[in-house]
Amino acid sequence: MIKLTNVTKKYGSRTALNQVDLELDQGKLIGLVGENGSGKSTTLKLIAGLIHPTSGEITVNGEKVNRQIASSVAYLSELDEYYRFFTVKDAIEFHASQFADFDIEKAYEIMDFMKLEPEKKLKHLSKGNRGRVKIVLTLARHTPVVLMDEPFSGLDPMVRNSIVKGLISFVDLEKQLILITTHEIREIENILDEVVAIKDGHIIGHHNVDDLRKENQLSIVDWMNEIYG
Repeated sequence: MIKLTNVTKKYGSRTALNQVDLELDQGKLIGLVGENGSGKSTTLKLIAGLIHPTSGEITVNGEKVNRQIASSVAYLSELDEYYRFFTVKDAIEFHASQFADFDIEKAYEIMDFMKLEPEKKLKHLSKGNRGRVKIVLTLARHTPVVLMDEPFSGLDPMVRNSIVKGLISFVDLEKQLILITTHEIREIENILDEVVAIKDGHIIGHHNVDDLRKENQLSIVDWMNEIYG
């Protein structure tokens, strides 16, 4: 479903991704892991069509990625960007007006699960609750690809685990591919099908999570400690 072929991305003299080849299939929940500055966010932005590769090609469902790929890709940014004067309800209704695939009933269902108040202004919410709003707006779209960049940042550790488990009920893994970058590896390990590790702009590992456990007797964290030293 997602294919990167010999993809390089440079920002001036700095190389963020270097000749990356990667294929990700439909019906999977995949973690993209790595240190800060390793290229995780750049990878998601490239797939979302928000930036362009310096060289190489990216396709989603065989379609070359450009800015119009937004009709096939839902993207949750790591950045805390929002219209401060919006209420939660305003944000939902605005996104419903922008995306034909946005399911407003599903959005309100996820909003209730996230324990968000519809009339609360976004500027008055904590960082964690603004993060919950971003999750609502992303998962309410019926797109074949969902990209989530650090979706659990700022969430209270006491509720993070229940929110992670709740994600499963709001995605359709028969029709969707979910790609998540996160530092909260332990919390999401049990829901991941695959894990991809990136370092200094290079893919250094791509494994089925069950195979890691059964064949190597390793958790994702153990595997990361092994490959990152």
